Amino acid sequence: MTTAPPTPPDTDAAAFVAALRRLKAWSGLSYRRLERHAADAGHCLPYSTAATMLGRERLPREELVAAFVAACGIRGDEAEAWLDARTGIACGPVPVDVPVPLPAEVRSVGLAPANVAPSVAAPARTRPWRTRWALVGAAALVVTAFLGGATTSGAFTDDEEVLQTSTSVRL
Repeated sequence: MTTAPPTPPDTDAAAFVAALRRLKAWSGLSYRRLERHAADAGHCLPYSTAATMLGRERLPREELVAAFVAACGIRGDEAEAWLDARTGIACGPVPVDVPVPLPAEVRSVGLAPANVAPSVAAPARTRPWRTRWALVGAAALVVTAFLGGATTSGAFTDDEEVLQTSTSVRL
């Protein structure tokens, strides 16, 4: 390990995993040794999980990246850079200050934008299909309970049919 360790990219998941592969090559450790080094650093990183993580193009979980980077011998600010890059890829780029459109009543009054407090962005809408399926499930549950209770109480049977069964005729 005479050269500097690879730096984490912040472009996409595939590039990040490729950089993790370069980090493993830089460390010169086998998967079993990585598991032991991670355990020594206080992390849990099974060798099979490390191999699977480097064999995919998907972004690994944050705790796996922390364990892997620590097992490779990266500490401090360099380890934080790896975690920050992973978080940046997972969450997307930080939005640049986007101008907020002014409400119509503010534009009609003619207030300068400096005098207007920025409006808060509306919260993300809940998924309407979840609400619909919850309602459908609740309705199905109510109908099932109603029909089950009616069947158990004998509401769907004829009284004459109940009085003249094959066992009651013999008596």
